[in-house]
Amino acid sequence: MADHPYRHLPDSAFWKRAVAAAGAGLDPLAGDFLRIAPTDRIATAGSCFAQHVARHLAASGFNYLVTETAHPIVPNEAARAAGYGVYTARYGNIYTTLQLVQLFDRAYGQFTPAEDVWQADGGGIVDPFRPTIQPGGFVSEAEMRADRAQHLGHVRTAFETLDVLIFTLGLTEAWVSRRDGAAFPLCPGVAGGVFDPARHAFHNLRVGEVRAQIEGFAKRLRSVNPSARIVLTVSPVPLAATASGNHVLPATLYSKSVLRAAAQEAAEDLERVFYFPSYEIITGPQAQGRFFAKGLREVTEEGVEHVMRVFLRHAAGINLRSAELVSPEQPHDAFSADAARWVETMCDEAMVDDENA
Repeated sequence: MADHPYRHLPDSAFWKRAVAAAGAGLDPLAGDFLRIAPTDRIATAGSCFAQHVARHLAASGFNYLVTETAHPIVPNEAARAAGYGVYTARYGNIYTTLQLVQLFDRAYGQFTPAEDVWQADGGGIVDPFRPTIQPGGFVSEAEMRADRAQHLGHVRTAFETLDVLIFTLGLTEAWVSRRDGAAFPLCPGVAGGVFDPARHAFHNLRVGEVRAQIEGFAKRLRSVNPSARIVLTVSPVPLAATASGNHVLPATLYSKSVLRAAAQEAAEDLERVFYFPSYEIITGPQAQGRFFAKGLREVTEEGVEHVMRVFLRHAAGINLRSAELVSPEQPHDAFSADAARWVETMCDEAMVDDENA
């Protein structure tokens, strides 16, 4: 039989060997990947799934970078509710690449949005770019602006001192200002502000836009931190709701497909940019849905742990011990209990589906 290129490929290149036979314990990462050392300062940002990454990195003893911390007298639970320690800085969820680029530009004085203060329903003051970061809102506009200035200083420190940034891409759907294109993490009116169709527009990012924004951010980051490395991963968490006019299921698949394609192109084309397959581990057919809790949106702790085991195996050469991943065809009480558990995250996007609002 004649020779051909497929004869010389590893098992990871073949579905039957690499996926069908692997089950939920699949490790789908092949080829070169980032290597991190215990001394590397690792920062996180992105959608709510990135909170899981931050939590596990800190628990695994890595040098997880936190530049913005609460006052020592603030209880841990209250500090977390106010966004301290959830990510490297107190920027809350950054759902889109457009938000990420604009965060850099705002931090370095290159962009000052025209609409930069909202009022909450209860009378407090809200930062439109961190609408849920201060429970109950700020007491005054002056307090909010002072806190924002301090926050952006911590953002600059993060960008300038990190060794690795792990960014979780979450959404393509964005609400922007018609005046200057400022991107909000939530639609105005959901957690402060007033929605006005004359001032606010819905925009669903396309592959080319996301790809260009990743490259734009990488260039900005390297301008202040030339050796910085970036890991991109796509959140497996589906959209809570869509404003696209489509059913939420195909809207979710569109959003994740765009993010996945753009991340692949960026990882292939840009230096020191890597892709990690969180999305594939959680949502791939080999998992058979076992890593989602009952509502089919929250990721179970079992799923998060498996994602982080794969990450640490490849990035740090650490093989963490884990409970056996039982096939869904062989359920038992422990598996049923695990599948019902999920890890709470501060996911602002879910507020758009608050039926009591």
